[in-house]
Amino acid sequence: MPPTSLLTATNATSHIHLIIGSNPLAATRCTKSLQAGAKPLLIAPETAELHYALQKRVDGGEVQWLKKEFADGDVLGLGREEIGGVVDAVFVTMGARHVLSAHISQLCKRNRIPVNIADSPTLSSFSLLSAHTDGPLQIGVTTNGHGCKLSSRIRREIASSLPSQLGAACLRLGTIRRRIQEEDHLSNSSGVDEEESIDQAASFNRLVTEADLDAAKNRRIRWLSQICEYWPLRRLAAITDADVESVLKSYGSTAALDSTKGSAEKKGRIILAGSGPGHPDLLTRATHKALLSADVILADKLVPSGVLDLIPRRTPVHIARKFPGNAEQAQTELLELGLAGLKAGKTVLRLKQGDPYIYGRGGEEYEFFRKEGFEGVIEVLPGITSALSAPMFAGIPATQRGVSDQVLICTGTGRKGKPSVPPEFVGRGR
Repeated sequence: MPPTSLLTATNATSHIHLIIGSNPLAATRCTKSLQAGAKPLLIAPETAELHYALQKRVDGGEVQWLKKEFADGDVLGLGREEIGGVVDAVFVTMGARHVLSAHISQLCKRNRIPVNIADSPTLSSFSLLSAHTDGPLQIGVTTNGHGCKLSSRIRREIASSLPSQLGAACLRLGTIRRRIQEEDHLSNSSGVDEEESIDQAASFNRLVTEADLDAAKNRRIRWLSQICEYWPLRRLAAITDADVESVLKSYGSTAALDSTKGSAEKKGRIILAGSGPGHPDLLTRATHKALLSADVILADKLVPSGVLDLIPRRTPVHIARKFPGNAEQAQTELLELGLAGLKAGKTVLRLKQGDPYIYGRGGEEYEFFRKEGFEGVIEVLPGITSALSAPMFAGIPATQRGVSDQVLICTGTGRKGKPSVPPEFVGRGR
């Protein structure tokens, strides 16, 4: 298989780009350079007829036009002083057959200057992607020289499938990230004893031990990564500034579940429900109703995004922060969140994948809330388990007369990753 390109994102702020040519493509290249924060220098003879869009940028002072023929010294002397005058990139817009194209390609490659020759992947050292831009979000597509029109088509298809305002959501999530980093930096450099700085008052939020200082410093960044990974894109795109504040405040406390004083008089309710094998159409009506009516939802990270998309935007959703080494702590966190919601008189939906009692912790969670005195308000809603639905969708009956009269459901891993020992097959008469 032929090698593919190394895709990168270049910070081109203050870079100097040489644009050689005066055609419509030269205008496009100048526009791209300006959008990236670079300074485009246009090289074309004084007698050249500039494309109208290019002429407009020259007249407006955005593009400097060097009215001359190209010379080899241009690539080594027109760049930034801090890098010895070497330009940062060269764009030749006349096409591969032009007499200058092959010469400029060799010159740039010899001096390790990135060069792009229009319609010639072999002469170019880099190519531009067909890009979708939405604020800080950029998505690029390349077919590695096998068709720019096809790249554009694929890019449009991808962009049309994304929710609107996703770029704005990236900005807001970036704000959360910066604030977490700043606050963690301040908390760890304020002169407070290290053992005190990693203490966490809320037991459900204890992701690390006091001895693990490095993990403590990064605990909220890990949590943010979980949000970015498992929240449905539509929910991420709908995030607001108020949501940002709520997310930051809710971390490490039960305030989000106990925001209404005096609500303890209202009787809370906990629903343990299965989200089925994946497709939202395979939810039970009871679980769908619970999704729409719950006050707060505690979801496993493997619950499909199509199911999470059904949750009303205003309903708080907590996704299990399960990553290697943190499964038990994340489970404890969800149980404590559920308990806090019950005590606040809320209807809490504990949403699990598949069926809550098939290799989930539904039975353990039921027992936890029963021991806490909430046995009378626990409701369990079954879900379609993949143990039976997956064979069906593959065209394999779980049982069939004369062929199979047994179904054995056995986990692949035991506690703490230990291998399971399945029972022996017991043959039956057919």
